[in-house]
Amino acid sequence: MNPMLMEYWLLRQRIILKFSQEESMIEKLIKGYDRFRNGYFQRNQARLEALALEQAPEVAMVSCCDSRVDPGILFDVEPGEIFSIRNVANLVPPFEKNGDYHGTSAALEFAVTCLQVKQIVVLGHANCGGIRALMENDDAIRSDGFIDSWMQIATPAKKEVLARSDLDTAEQQKDACEKTAVSYSLRNLMTHPWIRSRVEKGSLDLVGCYYDLRSGELIEVDEINASTPKGSVNKGL
Repeated sequence: MNPMLMEYWLLRQRIILKFSQEESMIEKLIKGYDRFRNGYFQRNQARLEALALEQAPEVAMVSCCDSRVDPGILFDVEPGEIFSIRNVANLVPPFEKNGDYHGTSAALEFAVTCLQVKQIVVLGHANCGGIRALMENDDAIRSDGFIDSWMQIATPAKKEVLARSDLDTAEQQKDACEKTAVSYSLRNLMTHPWIRSRVEKGSLDLVGCYYDLRSGELIEVDEINASTPKGSVNKGL
């Protein structure tokens, strides 16, 4: 076969395969919705109808948008129990009234001032792609892209980890940075005046957690000593 025709044929096959895979995923989603609508929704219709009128979650959770870390599944909660805020690398930006990170800050403000949540949980996790890219100076983080700007929030955590002498490998540094970034996010939460005032009054608690995808373990990460977490989740969670 002519090389150009062969190249065209291979390209055509890849396109056909791509669309068939996408179509099968859409079909899977539709079937999943049908199971939800005819199963869970029917069994819990009264509760879901009540939730349609208002929500009153007690916990706001900042977690990663990683597809492997779903707070609803991880904590086995029902709809309406967690106000979920997800972003790349589960970061909380510091308070900046005219800054560039209003999405997460706006969600936190709504959770705290409007929904009156009682706890904010920052949930980090193992094998975080955002932290790995930050630690490895990955080319995927372009200086002119959104990810680069966003991941600058975690730069202090990276610097702290790189300054440590007890981490021998790049993998150990990455793991430590995943936890240390949670610690810095807890500190950044306290720069928001409407969070600090409630924490000081005792009406709002801040909790840091780290989920190990490999072992399934959930550990607490505190603000002071994030890189050596306590080994058990905060009992108030």
